[in-house]
Amino acid sequence: MSFKFPKIYPILDSAVIPADDRAAFLRQLGKSLADSGVTLLEYRNKKGSDAEILADAAMLREVMPEGKIKLILDDRADLVEAAKFDGVHVDAGDLPAAEARRLVGPDRIVGTFGGAEDLLPGILDAPADYLAIGPVFETRTKQTDKLPIGVEGVRRLRQQAGPRPVLSAAAGITLDTAQSILDAGASMVAVSEALFRTNNPGAEFRRWIERLG
Repeated sequence: MSFKFPKIYPILDSAVIPADDRAAFLRQLGKSLADSGVTLLEYRNKKGSDAEILADAAMLREVMPEGKIKLILDDRADLVEAAKFDGVHVDAGDLPAAEARRLVGPDRIVGTFGGAEDLLPGILDAPADYLAIGPVFETRTKQTDKLPIGVEGVRRLRQQAGPRPVLSAAAGITLDTAQSILDAGASMVAVSEALFRTNNPGAEFRRWIERLG
């Protein structure tokens, strides 16, 4: 894949989207993120109806143009085409990466869970463009029964993966800890609460870019 994965991977959880004026909120947020230089964004909605997911997706796609920004849908590989998104992320317990690839085709992005304490057996052979690793630290935005692996865990997983796979480190990452995680071998850091629980996620993203490059 020719797409260059960025160092910062924003994860927009539907929990931060207000019930009232939802479309207007997403229009403003998506435009702000696009103007701030976001090139990759995951939209995660574990509980919403298909109609809600597709309505949110349509607004994000409208203000985050195809060809400039890759939009990834969490879990729902079956809705990627209808959402006009660029790929899917399937986690542990979701579809296998091979099934997700079959559904979205060869030209879209597929991300999947790569491991916590160690890489999952055979995961390097999965038809995925990036592997999510972690949790690095404790997180409040995603339910998990896995213990945090810390910076040293990221370093260990990079050693197991070798230099080529794209590793996306996730969970509890802040601006103060992000650089150490990248230095340990993560290709990018997935960030949710540290961006989207701020008053101005677009401005906060610019802070991260200025710090991390």
